Amino acid sequence: ISSRPVSLWLGMAPHLDSSEAYVEGSPIDRVLWTILILLALAVVISRMDRVRPLLRRNAPILLFFLFCAVSTLWSDFPFVAFKRWIKEVGELGMVLIILTEPDPMGVLKRLITRLGFILFPLSVLFIKYYPNLGRVFTNSWMSEATGVATQKNQLGIICVVYGLGILWSLRSVYRDRGNSARGRHMLAYMTTLLMILWLLQTCQAMTSMGALVMAGGIMLLAALPSFIRRRAFVHLLALALLGGCVFALFLDPGSGLVQELGRNPTLTGRTKIWSLVLDVPINPWVGTGFESFWLGPRLLELRDVLPNLPINEAHNGYLEMYLNLGWAGVSLLTLLLVTGYKRVIASLRQDPEKGSLFLAFFLATVIYSFTEAGFRMMSSSWMFFLIATV
Repeated sequence: ISSRPVSLWLGMAPHLDSSEAYVEGSPIDRVLWTILILLALAVVISRMDRVRPLLRRNAPILLFFLFCAVSTLWSDFPFVAFKRWIKEVGELGMVLIILTEPDPMGVLKRLITRLGFILFPLSVLFIKYYPNLGRVFTNSWMSEATGVATQKNQLGIICVVYGLGILWSLRSVYRDRGNSARGRHMLAYMTTLLMILWLLQTCQAMTSMGALVMAGGIMLLAALPSFIRRRAFVHLLALALLGGCVFALFLDPGSGLVQELGRNPTLTGRTKIWSLVLDVPINPWVGTGFESFWLGPRLLELRDVLPNLPINEAHNGYLEMYLNLGWAGVSLLTLLLVTGYKRVIASLRQDPEKGSLFLAFFLATVIYSFTEAGFRMMSSSWMFFLIATV
């Protein structure tokens, strides 16, 4: 989920130019997902003594997943929705594997480092020297940098979540004065961070750039002794960041902040998309079913209205949740947000080094979801949000 599907890497992906293609998917990817999910299930079952207490402490997440499963019953495509839910359970399984390791923070650091050292140099290589692999043409025939991802927003969010992890690792190495390899490690992390900033600037993913800067800033500040002694500062800073984003994006979209981020008052057409999808008749209480809004006739009708903008998401995580799961889903998401925030703040009190990273993952997803589908299943933002919350 941090790169392209295997079928796309092999040049065997179906063309997603019809609603049927979204429904059917790729047989190659389906087999791979099935194998990975079965392997994850086997590992989770073998660790039930560690998994069971973790699940008992995460009733809101289990309730959310249960409601998602029930919602497949009223989907227009129940079997497709159920298959997508199975993939989402597999994603939770991957989260549980990380968090039930003897040293979960060490495992998380290795995961972020190893993937970061592959994804970002490869993205730079593709964009600069192999444009047939690292760039795509939009409907307006503009070249868009995508790197190892399928489109620029996906490249943007992996820059955010892995960038936060790399920045956190750099801070840890900087503080480790007794490490004989400290200089080499710092050089590697700083070089990767420079690549990430270059990629964000090149692909013009301004939402991701803002999320990385704001979440990274609060991560560095939250672990300072002055903030550790006065926890209210962390709450005030988080509230100020979120309040500023809401004001600039929704209450005063013509503000200087939006223009500084390279957006026009319509947020590059997002306000039109929001107005359009809200006019689509759905059940407001329970939505269209898990991951079912962008399927079938609805997808074709929306694309006919915006022929030059082949959308398959609402470009707002909270609105995306409403479209799929209605107000019930939004309420459960609110419960997850409240629970997650309390968890990361408690973690910050116990261990500022660890808690500041989880706080950054949490806030980055919340901020990113204002203009992108950050809570959409099988995305990097949702994956790291689950890690922080669980």
